[in-house]
This record gives sequence, C-alpha cells and structure tokens, in this order.
Amino acid sequence: MDDNSQREPVVRGVGKGRTMSILGDVYRFLATGDETDGKYAMWEATISSGGGPPLHRHRLEEESFYVLEGQITFQIDGQTVVAGPGTFANMPVGSTHSFKNQTEQPARMIISVAPSGLELMFSEFGQQLEEGASEPKPVSQEEIAKLLEIAPRYGVEIL
Repeated sequence: MDDNSQREPVVRGVGKGRTMSILGDVYRFLATGDETDGKYAMWEATISSGGGPPLHRHRLEEESFYVLEGQITFQIDGQTVVAGPGTFANMPVGSTHSFKNQTEQPARMIISVAPSGLELMFSEFGQQLEEGASEPKPVSQEEIAKLLEIAPRYGVEIL
C-alpha cells in the first residue's frame, strides 16, 4: 500500500471548515494541503460587495474559480470577464488576474489551487472567524501590510 491510502477521507457539512476573514471576504476551507498531501487546496469564498483581491499573479500554483451565486468580474491578462453562476475560470501559473464583486449583493464561489500552499499564506495574514461565520471583519491596514510583506514568500506578486 502507498502512503496516499493512509489518509482519511474528508467530508465537511454545510458551514463546517476553518473560516477566515480575508481582505473583507469570508473564506471557508474545504480541503487544505495537509489533507491532500499538498496536491491541492479548496475553499468556499463569499465575496462582499466591492470585495476581491488586487491584481496579482502566482508563480507556484494554478488557481481555479467556480461561481455559485452572484456575479464576479474577473480581470485576466488584461481582459474583463463578467461571470455569473455556473461560470468556471482557470488561471494558469503566471497569469495576471484579479476578481471583484461589483454588485450590491454578496457573491459565492469555490476557489481551488494546485498545488496547495496558498491557504498557508491566508492563515498568516487573515483574521480567524467562528466556523461557518458569514460576515467578514473590516479590512485593517495591518492585514494589508502583512499581505504585502509575506506574499513574495508564497510566490505571489501583488501588482
């Protein structure tokens, strides 16, 4: 038997999973690198009105998005894509991208990265919430400063 067969299956119910406030949005982690042998990480993201990260690129992982509810506007290598429920987008390593919720209603999506590791960056600068919380904490200058300081260690270039 190989080592992969020794891992326990992961099943998370509604609202279960480590929950964090990340730059004014709520991320609920569904699978982390510790649980997937580093192959991928996945989280549910609730993006507040006006929310979303700045333009950036990843040097280490691909990132994919699947919109569940609401509307997300992606910037992908200089192009704008407005995405509603059911839209999937994949950002190859090195692509320049961001996403924003430019509506008045929250949007929800599933985000995954392969390989894992980005979730560790979020743990360093994000703010812990109660499991299943739906309201983010306000963005602080300390949170932004910490992100700008640590992002390069995770292969993330904020543009």
